[in-house]
Amino acid sequence: MKNSNLEDVPISITCPACGLLCDDVSLSTNPALSMQNGCTKGIRFFERALATPASATPLLAGKPASLEDAIIAAARILSKSRQPLFAGLGTEVQGMRAVASLAEKTNATLDHMHSEGTVNNTRTMQNSGWLTTTLSEIKNRADLILAIGTDITGSHPRFFEKLAWNTDQLFSKPTPELIFLGAPAETAKANVAPDGKAPTLIPAATSQLPEVINALNALLSGKKLNADHIAGIAPETLTGLIEKLKAAKYAVIVWSAGALKIPHAELAIQSIVQLVSKLNESTRAAGLPLNSGDGDSSVNNVSTWLSGYPTRSRYRNGIPEYDTYHFSTQKQLDSCDAVMWISTFNPHKVPETQPPAIVIGHPDIQCGHVPDVFIPTGIPGVDHAGLMFRMDSSITLPLKKVRDSGLPSLNEVMAKIEAQLLSETTA
Repeated sequence: MKNSNLEDVPISITCPACGLLCDDVSLSTNPALSMQNGCTKGIRFFERALATPASATPLLAGKPASLEDAIIAAARILSKSRQPLFAGLGTEVQGMRAVASLAEKTNATLDHMHSEGTVNNTRTMQNSGWLTTTLSEIKNRADLILAIGTDITGSHPRFFEKLAWNTDQLFSKPTPELIFLGAPAETAKANVAPDGKAPTLIPAATSQLPEVINALNALLSGKKLNADHIAGIAPETLTGLIEKLKAAKYAVIVWSAGALKIPHAELAIQSIVQLVSKLNESTRAAGLPLNSGDGDSSVNNVSTWLSGYPTRSRYRNGIPEYDTYHFSTQKQLDSCDAVMWISTFNPHKVPETQPPAIVIGHPDIQCGHVPDVFIPTGIPGVDHAGLMFRMDSSITLPLKKVRDSGLPSLNEVMAKIEAQLLSETTA
């Protein structure tokens, strides 16, 4: 393996480790890996990516094979399948375009590995619409940030550094007040602003957040709470929070659908969206759903512009269909006759499957069982260039190639499999 682009001087990159896609990062490996403006999550991503073996080769039933033979074997599995499942889908824009093209030719079902949380956002948007904002708007306008059920910094480490405490703003405004509702206290309380202002913490169990959010909606609508406590919180505390939200000129409510692992999480998100909508009757407020990672924003945007639907969709004779329940990976594993698991950013563990399995992606990907076909690919933003949607879906940012590993990109592998399928069909 030759890290040709990193031998002499640091290079400017876009970091794909989380949905912020920080593009003010410089990466160097001489004498050791270092990142200027890097965060702990970004450093871990590049340390693992650059440590992947140069000797990674395709495998057929666990035995080394050429890329050509692996392509032929994958195409044969898909040609015999009548109901394949393409799952995982950890990739960027170009990779997803190629995956969607192959899915259309094979009548495949598509489901991203983080869809379980994402679909709760999608259903809310489909049912009632929502008012969300961009990272630029938060940086330039927000004067209060309320994080519900997430500390943010665990999944998006530079969130507050870039959006709350950055003094490079278009408009003069105070540093946003940070309020954490139902967030992990140990990490949330560490978000002290550069001026020394500590965040406000309102403890609540994740399972009780729906009760608290509905109480906030009641208070905002002028109702009285006839209770001593709401999920252990004094009514005065919630009344104080509502007054702060009403007084803010641009409040932003942040949540992570992936962190709301509770029954009926969709209803909790609908209540958050209702809170934002009601606030806009008297002031300005907006929501920001955090993404879960592994290219989920890119994959769902690409799927939507190509088919009209995000993932948890499938093709039938070229016609896209959408079902957030029946097209989940968990459901499809019981009925599909072939599985293709894709994870190019991280070596996530492949789910156990009974049908023939094709695994494509990170050279260190974890397989609990030996797949029929394994094809290692390059890591986007490390082994090849690419494009990614930022988590607010407002812009795409370019990923750079930072080393020469010789590994093919996912879209190259998908194109080869599709070409092989076509050649077998026309032979």
